[in-house]
Amino acid sequence: MAKLQKALSGFLKSEDANKLARLLGKAAKSGKVSREEATRLVNDEAEDILILGYSWRLLLPTRAARTGDWEDRMLIAQPGETYQMPNVVRHLVENANRTGHWDPEKAIVEVFRNIGDPDSEKMPILVGRMASEVKGRRISGLQIKRMCTELGLGDRVDPLLSELKACGIMSPKLSSLSDASREGAPIYELNPSLLVGGNEPGSGD
Repeated sequence: MAKLQKALSGFLKSEDANKLARLLGKAAKSGKVSREEATRLVNDEAEDILILGYSWRLLLPTRAARTGDWEDRMLIAQPGETYQMPNVVRHLVENANRTGHWDPEKAIVEVFRNIGDPDSEKMPILVGRMASEVKGRRISGLQIKRMCTELGLGDRVDPLLSELKACGIMSPKLSSLSDASREGAPIYELNPSLLVGGNEPGSGD
């Protein structure tokens, strides 16, 4: 757990990194952690650390009001609640546990390789370009489509949008309907945990 804490300390306060590392280490084993487990691991600070994990989209409440998109998840501080780890975050955490480094690029390649995507090696480049144009964590579907076309992936835009969501790399921003109307395309939130670390996506390009 010391290596995971070291990796998290690259973008979190040391004390928070220590506590969040305990929750993430537990969640990485099964893909989720319960409120009761969180309380056992960090005692009366469980709620604060779960909120921190949620704000970085490292842990997402399984309870949702309507659609299940990130902003629709309901963070309720009561027994019986569970929090799941997005697929790409699981790779981030498992790698950090081994190396002590937060490496989004490696995690992105791995998560796409695991689902059999034929262009997994290009995905860190795509996400890196998305990260370079994101504003307030937000990016439009039109921007993503243009980037896919630039990378020779223009014929795979729709499947890639689905995979980016399924892997936990981005999620629709339903609260941005006015922005979506203005853009003429959906607005997505990019996972902020992929925008930090020693080897951010696309940095090797």
